[in-house]
Amino acid sequence: QVQLVESGGGLMQPGGSLRLSCAASGSVFSIGAMGWYRQAPGRERVLVAVITSEGTTNYADSVKGRFTIVRDNAKNTVYLQMNNLKPEDTAVYYCNLEGYQYSEDLGALFEYNYWGQGTQVTVSS
Repeated sequence: QVQLVESGGGLMQPGGSLRLSCAASGSVFSIGAMGWYRQAPGRERVLVAVITSEGTTNYADSVKGRFTIVRDNAKNTVYLQMNNLKPEDTAVYYCNLEGYQYSEDLGALFEYNYWGQGTQVTVSS
């Protein structure tokens, strides 16, 4: 089982910066892609950024040029650097992780998706 602990959210003025972190712990055979999603009140949850195990990244158009996703495989941690924050960035941000568990009895890998509890980001003057 894998647990995700998020940190770094809070209140920031427009134009400011925040760095979110998500650390994975627990027993897992390997980790695949990691990403960040966000959900604003009355809106559906949407993908913000994702990074594969090889380091390939993808961003929502609304955050390109402002947000950067980075992973540290040695620490099983993913970061989201958010610069030039705008009021429309206000949302609950969720960390997501693809994990694989190995079954010795079956001799196979099984894929699981894990989610953090969410961290609030509020951008307001």
